[in-house]
Amino acid sequence: MKTITKILLCTWSFFTTITGHAQQSNTKKSDMKQKKVLFVLSSTDKIKTTGQPTGTWIEEFASPYYYLQAKGVDITIATPEGGIAPIDPKSQQPGYVTPSVKKFNEDKAAREKLNRTKKLADIRPEDYDAVFYPGGHGPTWDLPENKISISIIETFYAKGKPVALVCHGPAALVNTKAANGDPLIKGKKVAGFTNSEEQAGQTTTAVPFSLEDRLKELGALYQKGADWQPFAIADGKLLTGQNPASAEPVAELLFKAL
Repeated sequence: MKTITKILLCTWSFFTTITGHAQQSNTKKSDMKQKKVLFVLSSTDKIKTTGQPTGTWIEEFASPYYYLQAKGVDITIATPEGGIAPIDPKSQQPGYVTPSVKKFNEDKAAREKLNRTKKLADIRPEDYDAVFYPGGHGPTWDLPENKISISIIETFYAKGKPVALVCHGPAALVNTKAANGDPLIKGKKVAGFTNSEEQAGQTTTAVPFSLEDRLKELGALYQKGADWQPFAIADGKLLTGQNPASAEPVAELLFKAL
């Protein structure tokens, strides 16, 4: 009889242990919320001073998009005007087509998302955990002055949500303010497309201002690596990268910050 009782007790102990682990596992799963990231792209399709076609540099969208998508992140894409997000045709030239760009070109669903972006005015910042700005020359023309974009960045940063920008994307920071009225980037480590890269690419007339110079003028602690090489840096929840090659490293920082 004692043997039977002991067996029953051991069985019950094993059962309750397993049940407890299962309940803990289910609780953890229920507590895990899918992260939502807002991608903000440009609506500009032509350089205002020259009339040349422009837009988002597609590598800077595609690499972070697929990296975060593979991590289970839910991505929403928005532009100032909504609808089509123009792609810089130069970024689709054979010499610039990376594996992520090739994947994008074969991804009907992703292409459709860029053709049907949400309008920034319809975005509710509280619905998202982070914001990401790809670059290209397009963003330098319509995002620095866009009040909604400015408000989104300021709101996310004030709430401790990651704000990530790459290449010319940091142009969206130039009119943002901290709570005390100072430039948001004053005293912060920030990377962005360099003067030497702009000069080497013969694109100094494709932008309304030198991004490197403007960031420095606003008091940012401008950071950079070698031209055309990956370089990304985090200053708290402000995450920035230097050039197209830095797009995925910025996405990695973003996912870590989430």
